[in-house]
Amino acid sequence: MKPLQGLRILDLSSVIFGPLASQILADYGAEVIKIEPPEGDSTRHTGPSKEAGMAAMFLGSNRSKKSVALDLKQADAQEALIALIATADVLMHSMRPQKLAALGLAPEALRQRFPRLVYASLVGFLPGPYAGKPAYDDVIQGMSGLADLMERQGGEMRYLPTIAADKTCAHVAAHAILAALWQRERTGEGAFVEIPMFESMVGFNLVEHYYGQHFEPPLSAPGYPRVLAPWRRPYRTADGAVAMMPYTNQHWQRFFTEVGAPELARDARFVDIASRTRHIAELLELASGFTERHTTAHWIAVCERLEIPAAPVARLQDLPQDPHLVATEFFETIADPALGELRFPGVPVRFDGQRAAITMPPRLGEHTQELLAQAGLSDAQIEALLGTRAAIAPAS
Repeated sequence: MKPLQGLRILDLSSVIFGPLASQILADYGAEVIKIEPPEGDSTRHTGPSKEAGMAAMFLGSNRSKKSVALDLKQADAQEALIALIATADVLMHSMRPQKLAALGLAPEALRQRFPRLVYASLVGFLPGPYAGKPAYDDVIQGMSGLADLMERQGGEMRYLPTIAADKTCAHVAAHAILAALWQRERTGEGAFVEIPMFESMVGFNLVEHYYGQHFEPPLSAPGYPRVLAPWRRPYRTADGAVAMMPYTNQHWQRFFTEVGAPELARDARFVDIASRTRHIAELLELASGFTERHTTAHWIAVCERLEIPAAPVARLQDLPQDPHLVATEFFETIADPALGELRFPGVPVRFDGQRAAITMPPRLGEHTQELLAQAGLSDAQIEALLGTRAAIAPAS
């Protein structure tokens, strides 16, 4: 029994923000029905693929779901969607607010009609000067301060080499939806949940970087010095690099003794965490000079002996062979009749010692006929929808 088994979620979102959020809920056992336009989610065509519409980016955020394809520009398709909504616990979308009424998806009307529905609106911005503006990961990284942080550390304004805003906000959306469902358990009423990318990422970035701005008057400029130091990166070794992190007073005392410079542990710049934070760039540069003298294996052994956190730096292509991930069976393989064997990162969490199994991401419209029939549409109605292409299903 998966934790969310019995919950039905209709997901009208696309790209990564919404689909990753609903994939998390699918991982926990919810039945997630992906509502797609006739052309499908754009990620179906992003990245390498062996089959049209089943590209790598789609596979990464749509496992364990079902797909219904509807052309919501057609009134009949809108009526079919309403029939599906009547069966759902959660409706989530990532459309701009100004588009909703024309599609019959205005939150006020739907909540009045389905009072137990959790209606989750995944948007770029809450109501305000930016409301309704398009929001993509690069834009939100720039607006929320991430590109500024990169420049502060490295001297060049850049984006993180990961879709940090989409993925972070997906996790915010998943836990906000779960919170609304728990509220419904207590009150019997659904909720209108707004999950904005901009506000979510500003809050995410300022956890540590608001820093002295918490106080009035401010005690410092924004920015946590330790993570902004240019030397905060894997330490170079004689044959590569090591991810090593002396952090406590004891860690640094042991490290400096090991490298033959115990006096540095008594240096006023490094004697405690407050001093080290103020002089973090000097400290990390100094430590790097020592690590370059020995191999990665040397430093892994030393840190194990000294109880200093450290690990080799992994390459992405090496992660499936990581001994810990192999032992915990993190990566899963799914055999698909058309695509052959496909590998996926598994569900990271366990419930009662068990990791939930994953299933194949759906083909476009794979479950259209089945789910519309479950929602009460007759065979004739479904055939009519397919005939006008208000609904799409794979060819038999």
